[in-house]
Amino acid sequence: MSSSFPSSDSSPLQPTLSALQRLIEVVAQLRSPEGGCPWDLAQTPETLLPYVLEEAYEVVDAIRQGDEAAIADELGDLLLQVVLQAQIARESGQFDLARIATGITEKLIRRHPHVFGDVNVSSVEEVRQNWEQIKATEEQAKGETTSEPDLTPRLQRYARSLPPLTASMKISQKAASVGFEWENVEGVWEKFHEELGEFEQALQSETKAEQQAELGDLLFTIINLARWYDLDPEEALHGTNQRFIQRFALVEGVADRSLSEYSLDELEQLWQRAKAKLANPPGNE
Repeated sequence: MSSSFPSSDSSPLQPTLSALQRLIEVVAQLRSPEGGCPWDLAQTPETLLPYVLEEAYEVVDAIRQGDEAAIADELGDLLLQVVLQAQIARESGQFDLARIATGITEKLIRRHPHVFGDVNVSSVEEVRQNWEQIKATEEQAKGETTSEPDLTPRLQRYARSLPPLTASMKISQKAASVGFEWENVEGVWEKFHEELGEFEQALQSETKAEQQAELGDLLFTIINLARWYDLDPEEALHGTNQRFIQRFALVEGVADRSLSEYSLDELEQLWQRAKAKLANPPGNE
C-alpha cells in the first residue's frame, strides 16, 4: 500500500506528455476557423457519436485478435475521439481535456483507498464492494440519491447508454443484488420455458409488436440463465459469430458454383463437412 503519487514532470513521462500535447494542438488546428478542415469544423458531439462507438468496437476487436500494431492504432483512433470531443466542448466554454483528466484521476484516487489511503482489502470482491459503496456516497453527496437510493435511474442509464445485450446483463445483475432474484436456477429455467411458449404463441397469432416484445422477454431470460451459470453472453455470441463465419468460408471454398444453386440438403452436407473439418484440423487426427 502506498499513498505517494508519481510526479507528472518525471522524465519517463515527458515523451508521452509531448505526444499528447502535439495531438491536442493538431486537433485544435483542424477545428480552427482559419485554415482548419471543413469536415472537422462541421462536426458536433452528436455527429461524432457513431465514430465513438465504431472506434470502441474496433479496439475490442484488435484486442481479441491480439494484434499489437492494430491495438495501438485503434486506441489512437479512440483517443482522437476523446480529444476531439474535448476540443469542441472547450470552444463552447463547457469543459476541456484538463478537466476530463483531472476528474477521472480524482475519481480513481477516491475509489481506491486501499492504494492511495489506509484501507485494507483482502480480495477482488472487497475492492468491488468498496467501489460501489464509495460510488453511492458520491451520488448521494451530489443529490442524485436518497439515504435509500432507488435503483431505477441507474437501470435506465444502462438501457440508454449500453448495447442491449450488455445492458440486459447489467440490469439483471443490479436487480439481483437487491434481492429481485429467483430462489434457484430451476426457477430461471421455468421462466425460460414459459417465455419460449409465449413467443411461439405470439408468432402464431399476435401482431409484429407483440412478437418483438415476446422475443425480447425470451432473450432477457436467456441472459439471466447466463448470469446464473457465470457465462458471458457477449463472448458467447461473439464466438458463435466467428464459428459461423469460419464454417461459411469453408463452404464457399469448396463450392463449385453459386451457393444459391445448391439444394438445401446439399448445403447441409457442405455445412456438416465444414464443421467436422474445423473440429478436427489437420494434425489432430
